[in-house]
This record gives sequence, structure tokens and C-alpha cells, in this order.
Amino acid sequence: MKAAVMRAPNQPLSIEDVTIDKPGPREVLVRLKAVGVCHSDVHFWDGNFPAELPVILGHESAGVVEQVGSMVSAVKPGDHVISILSPFCGTCEYCLSGHMSVCHTVNREKFQRAPTEAPRLSIKGEKVGQFLNLSSFAEQILVHENALCAIDKDMPLDRACLIGCGVITGVGSVFHAAQVEPGSTVAIVGCGGVGLSAINGAAIAGASRIIAVDLSDEKLQLAVRFGATDVVNPSKVDAVAAVKELTKGGVHYAFECVGLKQTAEQAYHMMRPRGLATLIGMITPGVNIEIPGIEMLVTEKRMQGAIMGSNRFRIDFPRFVDLYRQGKLHLDDLVSDRIGLDGITQALQNLKDNKGTVARQVVVFN
Repeated sequence: MKAAVMRAPNQPLSIEDVTIDKPGPREVLVRLKAVGVCHSDVHFWDGNFPAELPVILGHESAGVVEQVGSMVSAVKPGDHVISILSPFCGTCEYCLSGHMSVCHTVNREKFQRAPTEAPRLSIKGEKVGQFLNLSSFAEQILVHENALCAIDKDMPLDRACLIGCGVITGVGSVFHAAQVEPGSTVAIVGCGGVGLSAINGAAIAGASRIIAVDLSDEKLQLAVRFGATDVVNPSKVDAVAAVKELTKGGVHYAFECVGLKQTAEQAYHMMRPRGLATLIGMITPGVNIEIPGIEMLVTEKRMQGAIMGSNRFRIDFPRFVDLYRQGKLHLDDLVSDRIGLDGITQALQNLKDNKGTVARQVVVFN
């Protein structure tokens, strides 16, 4: 198959012929139809997070099942599927207590091949790293069955792929992690693909005031289309003061969708007493957040993380498809461009440069 291979940080990806193995007992071979280019890919491409090289990046994908292993029961050949980077084992403490999104962080080995087995991906006998157990910047993926969810075949796959990361992260964090109440106030810090999805989720949840915070006026304009009632540009005003003034004391819920120390701390300070801040952005390893301990004590403010929207993806994905059909989930507006495999390097650079017109660039396979 053809795939976009990363061999060094901040260098153009090379389109190469890659050998992909046959499915093992619980593995599924999927021919991809569409892949979103996510800011999480940028964090590994630019070396901010470590990656096993050479590696095929990409993780926000949708396609059609081609082959299944002898023990696979979740999907069958011909099924249209969305992938996810947070597979679940179904037997650990986290899965059994309904927190399956955490499973992959503590049970990674259950979704990978053992070092003694043939690699899933290789180039002329050299093992290629499988990014987040997916590696979706390729024509095919070979994954554990519990990294896939079947969806209706009439759902456009160039929109469906977005559900697998950015949308579930943003909307899922609103629905599951924070459980935003109807009539409450919300601040979303960062209006990229994840932030726009969080805004969309807050609107669906019935928040009365949704304040979008971003340095780009173009992204703030887009945020209004997704449901923002107010916009704040921190380059023009004090963001914390502006949010507190708009809400007469602070929001009930804040979501940090950038991945920076400064914005995480701003999200905390934007809240009223008893507020809940949810960190969604990928903060660089080694970076710590500072918040005033005594204030947190006396105001009962709370701060939490949410990985992949605290999802139950085999329940969530079909529901999100229905929300899209009903016109409530604005997937069409998320797609800013459609490209081929050879356009991925430029797409990553666009995200790194924080171009205001970019929400989600989608690789579409013929």
C-alpha cells in the first residue's frame, strides 16, 4: 500500500510503498476512504512528543472493512467503520466501571503485536512504527477490532472520519466528562477542530451562553457558526476579565483545547465558584500547571482531564451520526479542505502555523 512515512521530525513526509500484514485472530484490515489531519499529529511530527521512527502518523480515519481475523465478532467485511485511538479490552477495572477511554493508557500491550510476532507494518523488512495503534496516513490500516465502530453505510466517510478524534474529544468532553447542564454558561479556550466541536456539543447540551476564546478572529467567526454566543480575542482584551464580565462572575464550565500552561490556567480563572475546568489539549510532557491552592479550597473550583472525550465510542459514534443527520452536529463546516496523501506535509504545516481558516483538512482516497 501507499503511505506517508515520517523519518525525521519537521521534515516532509515521504510517500512510500509499505507492506501491511494479514489480520491476526482479533485484527481487522480496513481500506481507508478518508483521514482527518489533527493537531495531535503535529505534536509528533514537530518532535514535541516522541515517536518511534520511521512511523506512519494519522489517527482520525474511516473506511471499509476488507478482511477480519478468525476471532473477530465486532465487524465483518464490507462494514463501514470509524477508527479510534482509544481501544478497550472489555475486562479491566476501567472498562467494567464504564471508563473505557482510559483502558488504552494502562493496557497498551493488549492492542499491539508482541515483539516476537511479525510487525503489522514494514518497509523492505524494516519495522515501521504504528502510530497510536492506527497509522492512518495510509491506504489501509490493520488494527485490533476494539479500535473500530461500524456505522450506517449512507454516512459520508469524509465527514464520518472526523468523529473518530476531534469530534468525540470535543463533544464527548462536554457530554461525558463535564456533563454540561442546560442553561449553564461555558467558555471554550481554543477554536481549532476540537474547540469547535466542544462549542457544538455545548450548544446541543443546551448551554445558555457559550463564550469562544481564540487569538484568531477568523476562528472566532467560525465559532459563531458552531454555536458560540460570545467571542473573546485575548490579543485585544484580558480574556479572564472579559469572560467574568460577560457572565457576572465566571462560567460554570471551562474547556481548555489548546494544550498550553497559560491557557489551562486561564480556563481555571474564568470560572465562578464550584466551576469545573476540563483539560482537553495536549500539554507538553514535563509542563506543570499552577493554580492557587487556597482559592481552589474555598471556592470548590474543580479541574480535570478528559482523554478522547471520556468516550463510550460504540454508543457515541452512531448517536453522533444521527445528530449529524438531524443538522445538529456541524461536520460539513469542520472540513476546510480535501487533499491527497501528498498534501499531508503542507496540511501539518498549516496547523503548526495556526492558520485561522483551517479547521480540519481531510485526506480523501479514491
